[in-house]
Amino acid sequence: MSMWQSAFRSRKLRNSILILGFFTLAACADGQMPGFLQAKAPAGDEVVARADAGGFKPGRTEERDIEAPEIFQATEAGLWDGRPSLGGVWVAHPEVKEPGRVIIRNEINGNFVIGALFRRERQSPGPRLQVSSDAAEALGLLAGQPGNLDVIALKREEVSLDPQPDALNDSGAIPAAPEVAAAPLDPVVSGAAAAIETAALTPSTPAVTSDAKPAVAQAAPSKPASKLQKPFVQIGIFSVEQNAKNTAAAMRQAGMVPTVKKQNSRGKTFWRVIVGPAQDKSELSALIKKIKGSGFTDAYAVTH
Repeated sequence: MSMWQSAFRSRKLRNSILILGFFTLAACADGQMPGFLQAKAPAGDEVVARADAGGFKPGRTEERDIEAPEIFQATEAGLWDGRPSLGGVWVAHPEVKEPGRVIIRNEINGNFVIGALFRRERQSPGPRLQVSSDAAEALGLLAGQPGNLDVIALKREEVSLDPQPDALNDSGAIPAAPEVAAAPLDPVVSGAAAAIETAALTPSTPAVTSDAKPAVAQAAPSKPASKLQKPFVQIGIFSVEQNAKNTAAAMRQAGMVPTVKKQNSRGKTFWRVIVGPAQDKSELSALIKKIKGSGFTDAYAVTH
């Protein structure tokens, strides 16, 4: 090898080392080490990072209706006597111990509805289960013609939304949820329903002319929380929203402030009309007496 070739190779090696050093310093300046200089992460770090990326928050729960046959259950003939009735969807039976909420199924056509459960005080000839006119319409029962009904009490129970241990994979990470086809709710329809319900429950405010000075909004004093376990009075459960609004309007005309609550259970939407909360037992008794005096004789106290 000639002296010229040796000098050329030496100069080429020196340039390569300088270029490598330049890129190394540039990577360090950006706060990142080159991959071949970084330490290997433990195998579990990738699993933890993937699980934390989902924003999972433990301790989440929601209330759901579950069937409670230990409270009440009856599978027998039911009858609507043909007379219109108040209180929305309800069923009455002589063996009911206390009012509650039930799911009523028509075993002939498969129709079902959520309604109130009452004790039937007066026993008349015929089936022991007696249903209201609204219940009969939802179940497809004709006046005076008994149908086979299955009535089961419902109770509210908090259900954990946290994944169970057996839902995790071997690595401890939460498995990805399967893809499901879902259609978004119509924001116009849902917003309109909420606006109608809010307007029905809010007293109208007179229009302010341009010459009048705008009034300063005063915060209404907050009403102290009731100490009663059941401070509200339920007037009825309705499968038709307009019927619930009509009942609320009747309560408003009687000097009470009703609330219409939209709820869902077992895929069915229903509306409850309640009044309250009462602050003590005497106020609750007076409220129930006033409501029953308005014709809603099946009203009873509820938690919320």
